[in-house]
Amino acid sequence: MTDMKTLDMIFEPLGQMLTPAVARKFVAWRLDAKTQSRIDKLARKCNEGQLTDDERREYESFVRAIDFVSILQAKARQLLKPSAAVK
Repeated sequence: MTDMKTLDMIFEPLGQMLTPAVARKFVAWRLDAKTQSRIDKLARKCNEGQLTDDERREYESFVRAIDFVSILQAKARQLLKPSAAVK
């Protein structure tokens, strides 16, 4: 099974639970400035090969969480497309 099919098996049912109002809020959601600043700092250090082991674990956790949120935001955008309302 491809990675995409596996992810769809998990995320498709979650996306179907979204109401239009929740989907709009989810699409608009952004990280707070302090958290974004921390991620930016870790990203710079990662690109320069200067992360400690603890920082690498922290950064990888952020990346996994952001990937999760991004997939759900994509599902929310899909729900909000005009053609999705016709279904």
